Amino acid sequence: MFAALRPLLFALDPEVAHNLTLAALRTGLVPAAPADDPILAVNVAGLALPNPVGLAAGVGKDVMVPDAMLRLGFGFVECGSVTPLPQDGNPKPRIFRLVEDDAVINRLGFNNRGLEHAVVRLQARRGRPGLVGINLGANKDAADRTADYVAGVRAAAALASYVTVNISSPNTPGLRALQDGAALADLVARVIEARGNIAVPLFVKVAPDLESDDFDSIARIAIDGGVDGLIVSNTTVSRPALGSPDAGETGGLSGAPLKPLALVTLQNFTRATGGQLPLIAAGGIASGAGAYARIRAGASAVQLYSALIYNGPGLVARIKADLAGLLRRDGFASVAAAIGA
Repeated sequence: MFAALRPLLFALDPEVAHNLTLAALRTGLVPAAPADDPILAVNVAGLALPNPVGLAAGVGKDVMVPDAMLRLGFGFVECGSVTPLPQDGNPKPRIFRLVEDDAVINRLGFNNRGLEHAVVRLQARRGRPGLVGINLGANKDAADRTADYVAGVRAAAALASYVTVNISSPNTPGLRALQDGAALADLVARVIEARGNIAVPLFVKVAPDLESDDFDSIARIAIDGGVDGLIVSNTTVSRPALGSPDAGETGGLSGAPLKPLALVTLQNFTRATGGQLPLIAAGGIASGAGAYARIRAGASAVQLYSALIYNGPGLVARIKADLAGLLRRDGFASVAAAIGA
């Protein structure tokens, strides 16, 4: 069905197409995916994932369609990014399809309805099955951005399956500075304190655009500070060779061209963490082989987003089936056995 719908969706403005897709998902008329192959089950930071293929933040910013996405077969779903106060984000147009490159550039700027709305949505799904995490951002005009993350953790930690502190979006000026040394150490200390005794994993999402000495610094601060895992990585501000007319647009680049950089970033964090911290890989994953390569490179799980735009929801089942086949081909009895192997 997606093959027939794709030309129609691609004839629309990308943000309009995105919103129409969300509206369709909100009808609830999503057929349930079959049960997962047991070989795909994996534990990540105490979360028992039925499979390691997750939905990256950005699809349902306001906790709009997590249950529909779980029914598509995702092992976990990440909602957001959510900021304490509602904000409109950057002026439109702000999403660009790079069809010739199987890529997307976005400069959304944390457009969302705010933390209070997200909390209501999370409360409404309490008791339902499935792992749903929340991705936290900071308001563009916040005087103390770390305080924004503290507020997010305090509000959402008891309601979400996990919490991601997103300090790597390139579309909020200055946000990535929170990845640096003392700023990161202060942020980690404050959000861990805000979590208190709530037994919810706390992840930090990092950028792929890092200097060589950043990997050890971020890893050490995360490990020593009590972070439960890293999501590697966000979109890139770099521009590899691209063939699309919109290649020069400002924003974060995702999709196929991000794959090499995201893989190298994962490998560097695998080395820097030394197996002491679970890693969730994102960036350019569009196949079972791609997911398997990240797992072999040290990831415990993976996340998709841009590949869904180009391949449709059936991609989730294909990735899982191919991944299970690759694990068995190489003699692994589980995902865990293949991590970093």
